[in-house]
Amino acid sequence: MAYVKNLFDKNFIEYASYVIRDRAIPDLEDGLKPVQRRIMHTLFEVDDGYFQKVSFVVGRTMKYHPHGDASIYGALVNLANKEIFIEKQGNFGNKFTGDPASAGRYIECRVHSLAKEFLVTNPHITHYVPNYDGRAEEPEVYRAKIPLVLIMGAEGIAVGMSTKILPYNIREVLEAEIKCLKGEKFELYPDVATGGLIDVSNYNDGNGKIITRAKFDTSDEKKIVITELPVDSNAKSLLESIDNAYKAGKIKISSVDNFTTDKCCIEIKLPRGVYSKDVIDALYAHTDCEKSISCQMLVIKDNMPIAMTATEIIKYYAEKLVKIIKDELEFEKAQLTDKLHLRTIERIFVEERIYKSIETKKTQETVVKAVYDGFKPFKDELIRPLSDEDVSHLLAIPIRRISLYDINKNREEVKAIQARLKEIARRLKNLKACAVEYLEGMLGKFTDKSFSRHTKISSFSAVDVKAVSKRDTPLRYDSKTGYLGTSVSTGTEVLRVTPYDRIFFMRKTGMYMVCDVPERLFVDTGMWYCGYSEKESLNKVLFTVIYRDPKTQYAFIKRCRVEGYIMNRDYFIVPEGMEVLHVDTRNKFSFTLNFVPKPRLKITEQTFKAQDYEEKGLKTLGVRLVPREVESITVVESKASNSETSAKSEEKSSVDKTEPAKSETKTTSEAKPVAKKTASKTDVTSKATTTVKKTVAKTPKQGTLPESDNPRESVKIEKKK
Repeated sequence: MAYVKNLFDKNFIEYASYVIRDRAIPDLEDGLKPVQRRIMHTLFEVDDGYFQKVSFVVGRTMKYHPHGDASIYGALVNLANKEIFIEKQGNFGNKFTGDPASAGRYIECRVHSLAKEFLVTNPHITHYVPNYDGRAEEPEVYRAKIPLVLIMGAEGIAVGMSTKILPYNIREVLEAEIKCLKGEKFELYPDVATGGLIDVSNYNDGNGKIITRAKFDTSDEKKIVITELPVDSNAKSLLESIDNAYKAGKIKISSVDNFTTDKCCIEIKLPRGVYSKDVIDALYAHTDCEKSISCQMLVIKDNMPIAMTATEIIKYYAEKLVKIIKDELEFEKAQLTDKLHLRTIERIFVEERIYKSIETKKTQETVVKAVYDGFKPFKDELIRPLSDEDVSHLLAIPIRRISLYDINKNREEVKAIQARLKEIARRLKNLKACAVEYLEGMLGKFTDKSFSRHTKISSFSAVDVKAVSKRDTPLRYDSKTGYLGTSVSTGTEVLRVTPYDRIFFMRKTGMYMVCDVPERLFVDTGMWYCGYSEKESLNKVLFTVIYRDPKTQYAFIKRCRVEGYIMNRDYFIVPEGMEVLHVDTRNKFSFTLNFVPKPRLKITEQTFKAQDYEEKGLKTLGVRLVPREVESITVVESKASNSETSAKSEEKSSVDKTEPAKSETKTTSEAKPVAKKTASKTDVTSKATTTVKKTVAKTPKQGTLPESDNPRESVKIEKKK
């Protein structure tokens, strides 16, 4: 087993490393993933100035990327739509409408002239490695002169990590790099061709999040026109989200027309009585017109994944550009020095007629020796000592060229080479100035309007879905079956809720819980209370719990508030094992305890006022009411005097619109919002005062059938004139 474990560990590490380095995460050096780099290498190889079929390029790329043509085709289309790597001819899709590109056999491409300038393909500067089968060579990474990782953007999911880099405006990136080289401060924010609005208050320089919105034209109050798309969206996906929100009843619209072509134009018409100001927030809340995008600039640097900021990437590329320019100048200097040396020895070889001394020589060795001897008097004029390669070059000069040799032309060429070498020496002393000059030259090539900023930076906060959603879904409780939820069709409507609400409910045992709005949840019969769980409103509810100890039969009272909770966790409002006799949420009410009949017991009941007892903490024990065995409890409520209290309690715990009770028999507890609401809506204009007495009997023994729907209570109504 140890061998198998080690084998699995080794294979998993190799697989994870492969996915991270060779598939999902772009390299900081050139901003490209391996498939993109191999596509560019293929385009450089087949570049002859003419357009090539995309299918042909895909097939040639498989020589370096043997993972199927589908991934290569998709990556090529994405690169072409960046507008700076590949020139395209044909239908490469539409970033506004979301339409896909045509098949590879119908479209053509070639390498962009700009790509030849900012990607260094010189094998003396860019390191090349063998491909997967060793038959060809490919670049390990290109040495890019501009921050392509920011300009392109990237997205990828690897093993245990992911990257999300939004694209930036190429002109702003180049300007930021120039400022960095000059030591000035700069700021960078994302920009996409589809426009839209973004809030960057939490962007954190590339490792935070942005809120993006579509841009609306609301000049006509009966119509909303979407003129710009949010980041990472197209008209197709936006229309789907609007359609889903409409079907779910979250937005009110009459029709949607899509006129998007090379720019976004989606018209949303509103029904009668609805205006644009009433729908905008709902569109932001329930559709992709507003999105929150989390970003993380994870790149491969020195063969290791590392998270960087946009500022750090600009600084890295500024330093790298200086090094690349230095390497290019030194390479050019070495090439010109070799060329100057060759022109010098050619001039001496012809002018001093050294070639005459080899006419009488019979062997190769004597010929070479004669050339070496002929240059000894002129060694001070040489750039470097004469080598065997130089001698071979001189001996390969045709007689025709020697006879037609133009000394003046040679001197002009030497003069031009020397002038260029002086210019290179000057540039090597001012590398930063050369880097700034290069970037300014690149800026001059992006003057077209299409390269200007499209996305507008604004300041706004995300629309709260809960605030926009209306509480119009009925939450019902069936006291017969004990089910609570939005899909319960029978029973009483307790609350009006939204899908984003959380509710607080208390079972007949005194156990309470907070959960999301359920579709159908069994909470048992005799539920005491159900209301909203927002802490601001729940803290205002004062629970009065009267319970009995089953061992001593003594009754206790506890008044408390629920100030905190953990979702989907059960809590007991009374000590475990106690019998809950009554739960109320009114501040003031009276109740009567009925004692167990005993011989020579004269006082059989006693009345108490709940407001006489202090409010205590949730975890404290209750206060014993009287040291006598309690048989039942009677709760007395004056409807006329307590109508105002009931109305206040209704606002805190329920939005039920139930009609006043037509029957004189109540089947729910006084603590339930429905019961209180019924009481608060009873006609109180009459001179008669109605007193409700509710007697709670002992819990029936196991195995016995209850006499009513709720075995714990029977209600008796009397009228007093």
